Amino acid sequence: MPSIVKVVECPRDAWQGLPDLIPTAYKAEYLKELVLAGFKHIDAVSFVSPKHVKQMADSEDVMAKFNASLPSGIEPPEIIGIVVNEKGLDRALATPGLTTIGYPYSISAYFRRANANMTREESRKLVEILRKETTAAKRDLVIYISMAFGNPYGEPWGPEIVQDTLEWLKDIRVRTVSLADTAGNATPEIVAGLFRSVKDHVAGVELGVHLHSRPENTEEKILAAYAAGCRRFDSALTGLGGCPFAGDNLVGNVPTEDVLAALRKAGADPGIDSTRLTKALEMTNEIRAKYERAPLVN
Repeated sequence: MPSIVKVVECPRDAWQGLPDLIPTAYKAEYLKELVLAGFKHIDAVSFVSPKHVKQMADSEDVMAKFNASLPSGIEPPEIIGIVVNEKGLDRALATPGLTTIGYPYSISAYFRRANANMTREESRKLVEILRKETTAAKRDLVIYISMAFGNPYGEPWGPEIVQDTLEWLKDIRVRTVSLADTAGNATPEIVAGLFRSVKDHVAGVELGVHLHSRPENTEEKILAAYAAGCRRFDSALTGLGGCPFAGDNLVGNVPTEDVLAALRKAGADPGIDSTRLTKALEMTNEIRAKYERAPLVN
């Protein structure tokens, strides 16, 4: 029997840095197409300041249109919404159809300050609030450990730092964690080595990876993570996107179609029929053509 793996499709991460705004109705239609293609886990929206991420200013409206568009008889997917503060949390919890709150907890002080303007203590306090409030609201919580595979800032990094963070998250009863290669620095050896070194410290926690990479390195990174025991993978169709605050715009998300192929090569069952991806891939390429271009300069 093939191993069952979880593939989390990430249009939110794909879209957030695009300079031209994608229409709300188109975003909702895209999310529906992902569900029809078989995706059961979608990182769809974020609730952040439109001053910093203007592409996500319409998240509530996107979700309302998406909820209304789902055909009857279709099981609603897990929908993840990213927050970076309590204001975002309040918006997310008030949004129907949103099942899971996501938060990027950075182990890099420099990136934490640039991305969320928080100290380590402030960020940890927020995670504890998120855990408490999502539990009360019967929503799930996923914490992304940003810069988990190293950072480009020359800051201290090592498996022991990631391990300490994971043990703290387990202690406060966070049950889903994704290790993020935010800047796309990790080699396959680093990916496998880190995952192996920390996975046994978090028994009972679903541990995944959110990798960024140049397209030519995707397969070996995915296979390395899988061989190390990872069974949860974040990706985005065609590799569009990546963190807009992390630097190199050539290092994007790992392409979902390549992730699916790599997992099948490893003997795993991603649960997605590639033939059903045609419409979603067409829409992704249309987004690239219409909205990925650089903004005009007057």
